[in-house]
Amino acid sequence: MFSSQKSSEKHTTLFLIMMRLNLKYVLSSLILMVTCVTLMLWHRCDFVRTFPKRFYANQYQEESVEIDCVINQEYSIACRREGDEVYLPFSFIKKYFEVYGSLNTIDGTTHFDWSHSYGKVNLPRSIYDSKGIFMYFENYNVEVRDRVKCISASAGVPISIQWESQGYFYATQIAQFGLSHYSKNLTEPEPTRKIIEDADLNQYAWITPRNSSISRNYSTDITGVVNFATSNHIDSAIYSEMDHVVDLIMSIDLYFQQNSSMMITMQNRENQQLYVLHYILADLSITVQDENNIYYGLGTNALGKWKHITRDLFVDVQKGIALMYINRKQKMRRNEFKVVKIAFIGNGSFDNLTLSTSEHIQHFYDAAEWFVRNQNQSTGGFAIPVRRRLASGFEDLNRGWLSAMAQGHAISLLSRAFYHSGGNRKYLKAAVNALKPFKLPSSQGGVLAKFMNILPFYEEYPSSPSSFVLNGFIYSLLGLYDLHQIAPKTKGGKEAGILFDQGMESLKKMIPFYDTGSGTVYDLRHVTLGTSPNIARWDYHVTHVNQLLLLATIDDDPIFSQTADRWRGYMMGKRAMHN
Repeated sequence: MFSSQKSSEKHTTLFLIMMRLNLKYVLSSLILMVTCVTLMLWHRCDFVRTFPKRFYANQYQEESVEIDCVINQEYSIACRREGDEVYLPFSFIKKYFEVYGSLNTIDGTTHFDWSHSYGKVNLPRSIYDSKGIFMYFENYNVEVRDRVKCISASAGVPISIQWESQGYFYATQIAQFGLSHYSKNLTEPEPTRKIIEDADLNQYAWITPRNSSISRNYSTDITGVVNFATSNHIDSAIYSEMDHVVDLIMSIDLYFQQNSSMMITMQNRENQQLYVLHYILADLSITVQDENNIYYGLGTNALGKWKHITRDLFVDVQKGIALMYINRKQKMRRNEFKVVKIAFIGNGSFDNLTLSTSEHIQHFYDAAEWFVRNQNQSTGGFAIPVRRRLASGFEDLNRGWLSAMAQGHAISLLSRAFYHSGGNRKYLKAAVNALKPFKLPSSQGGVLAKFMNILPFYEEYPSSPSSFVLNGFIYSLLGLYDLHQIAPKTKGGKEAGILFDQGMESLKKMIPFYDTGSGTVYDLRHVTLGTSPNIARWDYHVTHVNQLLLLATIDDDPIFSQTADRWRGYMMGKRAMHN
């Protein structure tokens, strides 16, 4: 029995050993199988190529080496080689190819944004309407441009320093100012307004020093006015303290006697710096004194007369600070400033003192009135009062030259003023009179040239020889179109339509001359002077595209849409095919 029991235990032990061996074999087989499958997948999917570089840093460092790149056998720059790839610094590529790029981080991930151009195409929202928005000018902020010295307090329009530093009235800039505000009025919300004082329902608490006085009187034609009388000393000024933010557009009716002025104190909320805007009876554009006094001239002809002014107080401060620190750019934001005090000194009256978020239509009519007042009735022109040197090979344009672009812009603005005012014929009369230079050759003081002595062309710069600037020509055509659309049954409207049709026929035939295969040219000096082409910067190129896209909404000739699409492609790096 003992022997039988011992034999049984021996068999059991053997069975357990065999089971352990079988399990080890099965487990080893499974491990081997998983390893093989993993290696197969690893090789097929090529995971190693996307594996982080830190896991094969040594190999990466061996493959990446610095080398010299020889540029056109003229000079060399430091580059980097990785295998068969060669990497050039973007700082070189940017300058060499005139492309643009920047590193940007979004949600913790850094990437590089590459752009072939910096222009932005504005696709038309609908068919162009001569009574509506002018092109995409609702995006324009003419008054803040560096080449605008200030907004004249006497005329309410920009004073340009584009070609002369002392400043002058430039019709093209004034029209763009007016058209931008007309367009903003159609696209922005209704402004909020705070009536500070109207001598009637809204009466403010004015602080009146000793020996100064303030009173309100009423009449049948004016609901009420505020009269003030002080000495010439600043301590005698009547004033009111306030704390107005955002509402930085001030409008007021003024009646000033000798030595009267209005002072508005603005404060920078960030650094508490105070700036005092002085509106005085003087024939000056803008001047500054010390580090916080900025003076604007209302004009001596405003003495003893009612005058309505609309001022963007932020822009007035901004232009003053720019004049104080000519060699240092000051970054300012509108929401940094507030109105803290309004004061009057001298003898005079005022009414309808209002602070608002915008007054676009008033700015628009300031521009329209400037054109009515400053048009040469004989020539119909809006003269440019500075000498203009276009380029070597062209004769200089003497003071008083006319521009088809300025004339066209003015017509677009005056036509809209005629429409918006409900038919005030002084605006229509000025618009029609502005057609005269379109019929007079450039050599005789007009703006009409003939391309190849055949095709009529309206010149932005009526140079000798002709320059044929494209964007100015198209802007002039839009002016003619606007007048024809707004007053089609009038003699002037019909005449504008004929001039427009003639110009459009020329444009359709001349468009190919402006195409370089990778961009556009600004003008045709390479044709008229036989020089190298004047390549259009991307901001001018995108203007060409935007203009053609607009024309495509009013003329179904495919040349406009097809050319615009091709020129848009150039902005993305596309080029015409080579042979």
